[in-house]
Amino acid sequence: MLVLLGFAMIAVFMVLIMTKKLTPVLALIIVPTIFGLFAGAGLGIGPMVMDSMKSMTSTAALLMFAIIYFGLMIDVGLFDPLVKFILRKLGNDPAKVVLGTAILAAAVSLDGDGSTTFILTTAAMLPVYLRLKMSPVVLTCVAGLANGTMNILPWGGPTARAATALKLDVNDVFVPMVPSLIVGLIVVLVFSWLLGLQERNRLRTTAPEIWGDVANPSDAFDGGNGRGGSAATGAGGSGFSKGRFSFGRTAPKPVTGGGAGVAVLERTEELVDDHDTAMADTALDPNRATLRPKLFWFNLGLTVAVMVTLVANIVPLPFVFMVGAAIALLVNFPKVKDQGAQLIAHAPSIVAVVSMVMAAAVLTGVLNGTGMVKAMSEWLVQIIPADMGPFMAVITGVLSIPMTFFMSNDAFYFGALPVLSETAAHYGVGAADMARASITGQPFHLQSPLVPAILLLVSLAKVDLGDHHKKVLWRTAVISIVMLAVGVLTGAIGIG
Repeated sequence: MLVLLGFAMIAVFMVLIMTKKLTPVLALIIVPTIFGLFAGAGLGIGPMVMDSMKSMTSTAALLMFAIIYFGLMIDVGLFDPLVKFILRKLGNDPAKVVLGTAILAAAVSLDGDGSTTFILTTAAMLPVYLRLKMSPVVLTCVAGLANGTMNILPWGGPTARAATALKLDVNDVFVPMVPSLIVGLIVVLVFSWLLGLQERNRLRTTAPEIWGDVANPSDAFDGGNGRGGSAATGAGGSGFSKGRFSFGRTAPKPVTGGGAGVAVLERTEELVDDHDTAMADTALDPNRATLRPKLFWFNLGLTVAVMVTLVANIVPLPFVFMVGAAIALLVNFPKVKDQGAQLIAHAPSIVAVVSMVMAAAVLTGVLNGTGMVKAMSEWLVQIIPADMGPFMAVITGVLSIPMTFFMSNDAFYFGALPVLSETAAHYGVGAADMARASITGQPFHLQSPLVPAILLLVSLAKVDLGDHHKKVLWRTAVISIVMLAVGVLTGAIGIG
């Protein structure tokens, strides 16, 4: 009964948020409460949720003050040079922008912290997406793909958990999986390029009067030089107007060139600086009152100090961001009135994230408190046929995709994995093989509503979690399967 209720609860929750019948916060509260009562929790459901919520408070505090800190850094102009650099290198081609997003997210993911990755990636790329009228869902999808794939790094958490649970050296688990990681990242870049091409074609159809006769859609965009002459920003550099393309101060004219009959756009006058104009009316508006150019180097030094402290892990992460946010507010906004205004300005993002983290405590509390998680993992072990025993590592890799999505990494690696590994040992499958297979589901795991970082990502990008899941889940499942297959082919994941 607990197994049926557990899977049914998760299925109902996913259907409700993906069909947008309920917001994720409401679904996280209502669905587990109903199923918990059916499971016989009774009045004990309250203590279950509160016990789970205690473990969430530090996460909520971390996300709250991280939003304040990085939101403040965006307001004062710390990331403006980075965005201008990205605009200069990527230009206005959506395919290049999406590919650049994946590369940036993968690079930042090296620090092993998903929240930091999503904050920095969103801060740098969201203004570009908004300027080009690209879908923010593509941003969250690509960032989620890259970060999820990189999550098997030894300092990311899951690999260390798997090694600890099976009493292995973490390097013995990770190093043989490097080929899987590399191939996984290649698949991420392929998906990103294809998503970028889809965005390019969508933008082309948005204004057929401009792009309808262009034989090669890539020629309709900037070509990566980040300067004028692009219909995506207009020759006048004023970018898109709301709801349609706009040409700004000067109108381009199509001419025939290149010897292939491809229409190109010719600029009629030079621009002074199209990067600042491009960022107008976004979070990085060059004329915003919160800019503090004279404090740029102080803010950069403070941010580097915060990041170094985070990586060194010498102080609890929530406290690092608390102190960092306090110093940043005090220096950049000495007046009490301005400090209060800054806190209020970021309140919507804070409420969205913290409320979802607290609501997730209901789901995890019911899953653990009623025994659903334990029953589900034991059932999965029991239904594996005996003749499939030699393939236990492969089976574990496949099971890690849904199981790490529906339960925490701690529950899977310290609860289910030891049971699976003990079973596999009877068929000659080593613990190291089981540990390596178990981490291949991490790209899928990172999209779970039980992961605070993904809640932060969709909140910062103002994207519905259901929309994010529609675009990202099947792609992360493909990446996980590919990483598992590469592990088998290279011998990192053995068969008994």
